[in-house]
Amino acid sequence: MTEARPGTVASASLWERDEEVATLEEAITALRADSATSGTLLVLSGEAGLGKTALLAETRRIAESRGCAVWSARGGETVTSVPFNVVRQLLQPALVSLLPEEAREYLGDWYDIAGPALGIAEPGDRQPDPQGVCDGLVAAVRRLAKRDWPLVLLIDDAHWADQETLRWLAAFAERLDDLSVLVVVARRPGGVTGESARLLDVVADAAGPISTLSALTPAATEGLTRATLGEHADAPFCREVWAVTGGNPYETVELLAKVQDSELEPSEGSAAELRDLNRSARGRGLVARLEGLGIDATRFAWAAAILGTGISLDLAAQLAGMPDDEASRCAELLGAARILTAAGSENGHRPDGDLEFVHPLIATAVYRSIPDALRTAMHGQAAWAVTESGRGAAAASRHLLEVHPDDDPELVEQMRDAAREHLAVGAPDAARRCLERALKEPPLPEVHARVLYELGCATLLTAPSTTISHLRAALERPGLEDTERVDAVFRLSQALLHNNQLDEAVRTVDAEVDRLEPGPARMRLQAVHYMWEGIHAGEERAGHSSGLAELVTTCTGRDNSERALLILRGFDAMTRGENAEEVVEFCDQALVNGRLAPGLAWTDTEWGVELLLMLGSAYAYADRLDRAESLFSEALHAYVKAGWSGGHLSLANAYLGLAHRRRGRLADAEHYQRESLRLAERVGRGLPLYWSATCGLIDTLLARGHVEQAAEIADRYGFAPPYPSTIVLPDTRSVRGRLLLAVGRTKEGINELEAAEKAAAARGHHNTVLAPWAVDLARALATEDPSRAATLAGDARRHAERFGTDTAIGEALRCAAALETGQRAVRLASQAVAYLEASPCQYEHAAARIEYGIVSRSVTELNKGLTLARTCGADGLVAKASAALAGL
Repeated sequence: MTEARPGTVASASLWERDEEVATLEEAITALRADSATSGTLLVLSGEAGLGKTALLAETRRIAESRGCAVWSARGGETVTSVPFNVVRQLLQPALVSLLPEEAREYLGDWYDIAGPALGIAEPGDRQPDPQGVCDGLVAAVRRLAKRDWPLVLLIDDAHWADQETLRWLAAFAERLDDLSVLVVVARRPGGVTGESARLLDVVADAAGPISTLSALTPAATEGLTRATLGEHADAPFCREVWAVTGGNPYETVELLAKVQDSELEPSEGSAAELRDLNRSARGRGLVARLEGLGIDATRFAWAAAILGTGISLDLAAQLAGMPDDEASRCAELLGAARILTAAGSENGHRPDGDLEFVHPLIATAVYRSIPDALRTAMHGQAAWAVTESGRGAAAASRHLLEVHPDDDPELVEQMRDAAREHLAVGAPDAARRCLERALKEPPLPEVHARVLYELGCATLLTAPSTTISHLRAALERPGLEDTERVDAVFRLSQALLHNNQLDEAVRTVDAEVDRLEPGPARMRLQAVHYMWEGIHAGEERAGHSSGLAELVTTCTGRDNSERALLILRGFDAMTRGENAEEVVEFCDQALVNGRLAPGLAWTDTEWGVELLLMLGSAYAYADRLDRAESLFSEALHAYVKAGWSGGHLSLANAYLGLAHRRRGRLADAEHYQRESLRLAERVGRGLPLYWSATCGLIDTLLARGHVEQAAEIADRYGFAPPYPSTIVLPDTRSVRGRLLLAVGRTKEGINELEAAEKAAAARGHHNTVLAPWAVDLARALATEDPSRAATLAGDARRHAERFGTDTAIGEALRCAAALETGQRAVRLASQAVAYLEASPCQYEHAAARIEYGIVSRSVTELNKGLTLARTCGADGLVAKASAALAGL
């Protein structure tokens, strides 16, 4: 049994914790053994009072005695709404030791992204991506941990950690394989719901076996009682100690301390008094004991409970309405009563507070003992005090969340300011809470619509259906200015689109277009109308292409609305297989000196990412791969620099992979597409970006000849109908049909390609490179239905010649050659090589060379094709060429 010194709370709470202490010692030993070992995550789970905090204190003692740096933090029941609260606490020992220039050096590119969330840098001009901020925090802790090795991170009361910290902790826990650090998390089981519960489950899954603490046995309670009170404590008295505390270590220690204070004889004759003594350690008994200390001490304890964590003496004094000397006297009195203690006495440096409650159970009991009306009033006073202290609206907002609505316009503005501060550091959930509270006040009629609009913007990326409700309500009220109103309509249509309500998105935009006079605002929404229709994967809407073409006849690229329409016209012409030179001309007109116009950059939010992806795709499939690659590389760089590591970065990787796939750099394409899929997994399955990542990777793996890998990816990520309602590049049905043919499921592959044929016809899409179903279907039908195969190949050639790119014509000729024999096959294969040699698509060129070498029995052509295939990383073509050479 663990040794304990009489009267020592920390060590007394370690009775019957030998196994847990041994596990912690072993982890610390492993940490110090080698800085290259993987990190360790341990989770201590147990109800309140079972010794989790004592085990963390013992971890600190052992770790520091062995030369480890220890950083610690604690969640708080009343501060769960404060974003990044716990992770800021955790990093304070490192942050306070760094000068600003040192912090920037250590954090590198992540400084501007994670710095505002940590409170060491001012927010930038653009609203950060929450996932990017989370990644920045992961990177920050990893870099600082390497500097301070061997490092132990302790997080107490994780069930009360803020959601932003839990998101960081879940991400950090999954990346401990290459970082030597020990993380110990203590939490209560249950009691948490929603996203916080999910994130805690992720942390638990990443940990080793969870240490679930149990109550003390009667024997341990007897040993602890005698160690504290003396060996003369008799057995009946010890059994009663166990009976009244249920073996809860915290309650046992508190009860024994009260026995000492009351000088009660530890014998059977006084055992009956233990129950009354135990009641004073919790609930109403604790409240009565607190009240016994006097009204001033009670009022000060209430003020401390309102402040929660990081309790500063001056703020508590101000809130309690007493001078500093009286506050100090009360703090000493409460310290002697084991209610408050000096902050950091067990959990390390706490520069933002002087005091903390001895135990969360005490904090909860004191907070709940405050009369409801008084508690609400004190939160209002605390908000004022925090604001006056210069901590800002965001710091005050957690108190304002507790204040009853009272038609207070000032509170509404405070909550709007707090929401802006939260958004500026990457905490949209905290912003949402503030704006929802502002609505309950309620706002004045002239600002009500703006609050609804701001709330809709705050929830756009996380809750499309909620966003729809808020933005609709905002548009129904007066108060939005013209530009704000157009923005609100655009964002509402985005939310409807993301909620799979495309028809409603278009109707919403059209209704606003009808209200507006001709001008830039009206043209912007007209462009949005055509953008949403343009990315729809269903049947073409009547008049879409003709209406867009007519509208663009007056556009010269004078402003971003005209530039958007030109991009949409170029994309539409590309998908329909119109002349590629005209496609490029439309796209070029949308640029300013060959670059994206101000306001149309990748991180600008006025238009959204969809428009620029259309621009790059139009270039990619019109054989202007240099421009496409430049655009998508620019996107990747912009998103990394801005810390946008969610859906935007996933799409940038997917489309840069697409550009490399088109060019024939298959290994590079696979790299970017795998990264895209990894990022898409974090955003959520089923979204269009998830399909883009999956489809692109499967297409590239098939091109490389890695058929089994492609099939495995398809199975793992559900690459099968039903398909999304928006266009995915490359074409999903064409890629899946090609995959089915490659794995020998010929009939299913033909059916899938025929479905692609029908979908393309319904959309009016005739670009045989964008959706290559025709050439694949023709090859698949060559034996069983040669007549239809020839028709398909002939149609593909006509469409390719209309489009006019070397790639399209070369691919159509390759297909035609595959259906022929003898000299006609040789002639067509030779023509295909001539076109594809001039094309930027080296994979298709390699395939054409090899096919030409096979039909012409040319060693020279086969060797040329083999060299190209190796350059592309097309292992399947390499094997095909090598086999053909061996057979000659």
